[in-house]
Amino acid sequence: MAPEPDSPSHPSETVHLPGPSFLPVVVAFGLTIAVVGVVISKVVMVLGVVILLAATVRWIRQARADTAALPLEH
Repeated sequence: MAPEPDSPSHPSETVHLPGPSFLPVVVAFGLTIAVVGVVISKVVMVLGVVILLAATVRWIRQARADTAALPLEH
């Protein structure tokens, strides 16, 4: 019979998880529209790229704000 492994120690820090966001879905939508626009027309492709870039910039800003709100120990 093998000895039981020691129980894992408790973490010394709390885990920070970002809040829910719709931005990953919007980024995926913009990317999809841009790729479909390559086949359909340049106007549709440009619309998809604009959606993609706007959502990506907003997502990065949101992530930076979440990170800045963390305590200094992190």
